[in-house]
Amino acid sequence: MHRNRAAQRGFTLMEIMVVIFIMGLLIAVVAPSVLGSQDKAMKQKVMADLSTLEQALDMYRLDNLRFPSKDQGLSALVAKPVVEPIPRGWRADGYIRRLPEDPWGTPYQYRAPGEHGRIDIYSLGADGVEGGEGIDADLGNWAL
Repeated sequence: MHRNRAAQRGFTLMEIMVVIFIMGLLIAVVAPSVLGSQDKAMKQKVMADLSTLEQALDMYRLDNLRFPSKDQGLSALVAKPVVEPIPRGWRADGYIRRLPEDPWGTPYQYRAPGEHGRIDIYSLGADGVEGGEGIDADLGNWAL
C-alpha cells in the first residue's frame, strides 16, 4: 500500500517561514504605535484622576476653610481626619468614595503647602521615584 504524495496535505517549510516573516513584520510596524497609545492613555488617566482629586480638595476647603494638612493627606477626602487640625465641616459621606491609584499602582502624592501652588497632587510616574523623563516623569496638578 503506497500513499500518493498528492493526497498528503500540510504546509511546506517555506510557507511556514513566509507566514512567520509576515507576522514579525506586522508586529514591528504595529507594536510601537500600540505602546505609544498605552503611554498616552496612562497619562490621560493620571490627569483625570488629578482633576478629580483637586475638585474634591476644593470642596474640602470650602467646607473647612483650609486644605488637609500634609499629615492628614489625601485620605482626609475619604475618612474624617483625627489629626489636628480636625475639620469642623467635614461631610458625613466624605468627598470621594475611595482614593484612586495611578496607572502603575502607586498612590498619588500630596504636598501642602505645594512647591508649584497652594497644594501639589502628583504621580511619581512609572518608576515610582521623583524626577525622571518620558513615562518616568512626575505628573502633577500644576500641569492641568
